[in-house]
Amino acid sequence: MSFIVAKEAPDFTANAVLADGSINTDFALSSLRGNYVILLFYPMDFTFVCPTEILSFDKHIAAFEDRECRIVGVSVDSPHTHRAWRRTSVSDGGIGEIRFPLVSDMSRQIARSYGVLYEEEVALRGLFLIDRQGIVRHAVINDQPLGRSVDEALRMVDALRFFDAHGEVCPANWKKGDAGMKATTESVVDYLSKYAGK
Repeated sequence: MSFIVAKEAPDFTANAVLADGSINTDFALSSLRGNYVILLFYPMDFTFVCPTEILSFDKHIAAFEDRECRIVGVSVDSPHTHRAWRRTSVSDGGIGEIRFPLVSDMSRQIARSYGVLYEEEVALRGLFLIDRQGIVRHAVINDQPLGRSVDEALRMVDALRFFDAHGEVCPANWKKGDAGMKATTESVVDYLSKYAGK
């Protein structure tokens, strides 16, 4: 698995089902430059943990958009399967009309380029936070049984936005509204003396 944090996010152009249900045959990741992006890999449509994650991210889409962050889902399913999943009610195992694109990675090349392809079949639960310039700044990869945290994804977007705005780093357990630190020994010592044991 290649390590891509701090490197340019592998670009791709692929079929994607958009928020309005239409299929875009040349959806490009690079078209989102200027925004923060959460790239959300998941194994397959019509499964078990996947809809809980997709629906949780969709429920919080306004919070991501307020942070100038776009969400993009990716799986190995066809665009037609994505559409069928969106057209299926939640009570029948679907996701309904979610408000972010679902990319079709039938060739598995996108998952492969991000290092999340499992046994050449499906993607693991990879989450990549990409900055406005297209650089991967954060990555989490979970095995298939382990769902991801929307709250943690929002916290990481907040931390990156804070760093971009203030040039200060974010210590352990930092959350929006907390102080940052300058990247100096004195700043670290001062922080630890104030917050040790918390």
